[in-house]
Amino acid sequence: MQRLLFESSPAFIIVCVAAGIGYGYLLYKAKHTWSKRTNQLLFALRAVLVTFLAVLLLGPILKLTHNIFEKPAVVILMDNSISVKEAVDSTNRLMVQQGIDNLTEKLMDEGFEVAQKNLENEEIESIAYTNQSSDLSGAIKKLTADYEGKNLASIVLVSDGIYNSGASPLYNLFRIPVYTVGVGDTSNRLDLVLKNLAYNKLAYQGNSFPLRVEALLKGIQNQEVIASVFHEGKLVERQQKKSLGKQLLEFDFELEAKEKGIQRFDIVLDRLPQEMNQRNNRASAFIEVIEGKKKIVLVAPAPHPDIKVIRSVVEQNSNYEFVLHVPGVKETPGAQLELADLVIFQQVADSEGKTNSLFSKFYKNGTAMLAMIGPKTNLRRLVASGIPITFENVGQWDEVTPLINSQFRDFGFAENINGVFSRYPPASVPFGKFTFPATAQVLLYQRIGSVATERPLVLSLDENNRKMGIIIGDGLWRWRLNEFSETEKTEAFDEVFGKLFQYLSTKEDKRKFRSFPVQNEFTDTEPVVFESQVYNDLYEQVYGNKIDIELIDEKGGMKHYDYITSQGSSRYRIGSMEEGVYRYRATTTKGFDKPEEVRGEFLVTAQTIEAQNLTADFDLLRKMATQTGGKFYTIKDLANLGEDFQQTKVKSLIHSDESFNSLINLKWVFFLLLMLISTEWFVRKYSGGY
Repeated sequence: MQRLLFESSPAFIIVCVAAGIGYGYLLYKAKHTWSKRTNQLLFALRAVLVTFLAVLLLGPILKLTHNIFEKPAVVILMDNSISVKEAVDSTNRLMVQQGIDNLTEKLMDEGFEVAQKNLENEEIESIAYTNQSSDLSGAIKKLTADYEGKNLASIVLVSDGIYNSGASPLYNLFRIPVYTVGVGDTSNRLDLVLKNLAYNKLAYQGNSFPLRVEALLKGIQNQEVIASVFHEGKLVERQQKKSLGKQLLEFDFELEAKEKGIQRFDIVLDRLPQEMNQRNNRASAFIEVIEGKKKIVLVAPAPHPDIKVIRSVVEQNSNYEFVLHVPGVKETPGAQLELADLVIFQQVADSEGKTNSLFSKFYKNGTAMLAMIGPKTNLRRLVASGIPITFENVGQWDEVTPLINSQFRDFGFAENINGVFSRYPPASVPFGKFTFPATAQVLLYQRIGSVATERPLVLSLDENNRKMGIIIGDGLWRWRLNEFSETEKTEAFDEVFGKLFQYLSTKEDKRKFRSFPVQNEFTDTEPVVFESQVYNDLYEQVYGNKIDIELIDEKGGMKHYDYITSQGSSRYRIGSMEEGVYRYRATTTKGFDKPEEVRGEFLVTAQTIEAQNLTADFDLLRKMATQTGGKFYTIKDLANLGEDFQQTKVKSLIHSDESFNSLINLKWVFFLLLMLISTEWFVRKYSGGY
């Protein structure tokens, strides 16, 4: 549709016409050599030309309106989860596909735009029942979001009504009518389900660990249920219980952690008579068996309240073993002390000399240390002992409160943690100025009253490949007690000092080649991702190395992969793999005298959530259809759905696109004017004019 608009009043067109006629009359009223008919033609051409030019001075604008008619859309959302495939045989699945194809053709004939999609919102031509979970609510949400602003008339959901991921679709109010088509078997089957495994994923070599198996009984009365645990194909233990009308049976096993590494234990529930679904009768537990805990030793010249606080923080981490050594009070044999990963000296360089020889021994061995300076510390002996702190004034003490250094780089902590630390009571610190290494990282600063200073209260440094932390103060127990009295928790204190102990006790990786999976555990539906890093002598990351990766599965099968690292692309993705423990060996040669290699292992677990329940829930589909203004159908009366759509009065959506063009900018106007003036000039010349 076109419409002509004017910037000035259209009444001026009359003036333009008069101007054109008047100009043509003045030009051609005199006698000429050509005929009267020719003179009239020339007059008309000039009058039209001048009129048109005058009209263009009025600023006419041509408005174009283009209407686009969008057909109403219907999306057929197919539940492509494994539970449908397990409960519906191939003949009925083929009938489902044919019914959906017939429905699609009928709806298209009625003027609908039809698309078939799966739960991942991907357009499909045929259904492949491979999805490992069913999130009906999330699928509809994603679909409606993609059709926002479009003419989506309704959704047809073809499903068994089973959801095992996301929220219940009944909790969401969808504004689009959802017509549901039920597929699957609604009969209650006799089924034995391995519902859950409860166990710690970490165990220490030589220790035993508990494993609880929860078996769910559906339609089972007074039958013997047998649970077995296998390791590397060998039976480890078997238990038998009678159901006695219970719906949940628990089997408690006590297993031995004999071998180091990730160990796989297979749990199997023996099949019962008449049980149809056996896929949910087995599961696997993967336990990481490690050699032993990290040992953190605390050495003190005498009992002190800070010792209990440190013990409480350390023992929260199951990977740590806390050892206390107080000469004459609680002594630990030297053989155990020598195995320490971190040694904490409370009242370091004590004035009575009870722990000084032990400090010298650990210092020479290069063991990671945390030195706590207190009232019994001989401040003059710190530098001689190896602690690079020098105090100007000795003998006086001050009261300060802690202030978190937000620029601390060695590890992070919660953003609001400073608010908790600012309310801590004062700690006792040596009075006056002191010097410390410029390379030290300050974790806590001292605040005197309300004045923040640049004097450290807690700092860490790395010298001669040894990590050392220094706490310049005494009275940590007051901080933890104060936080508990205010919040009934000690999260802030435990986070900061727990991470400090973890950082100091962790040995820094100085290898120039590192290759590792980005996580220790993957599922069989996601890719396994490796990251490789290569460093030069300055420990700057370099690129262009070819990385060879060798994977060995539990059966001894081997696969090889290789790729070349580049800046921004140091990762390699391996397609989804079968469940099991995999050992890997990564090697590279470029830039090294001999091949560098890294070994390790990772875990791939199977998702069996779809096999847990195969009983279709048509009641949920009925409620869902009623709630959204749709209707429920079975696959047998799917043809009725197409007939019901014929009675639905859904109109196309009209999208109007308007454009405004100034008439003087249009090319055809230019050529029209050129044609008029050229024709007049040609007729004049042809008739002998000049």
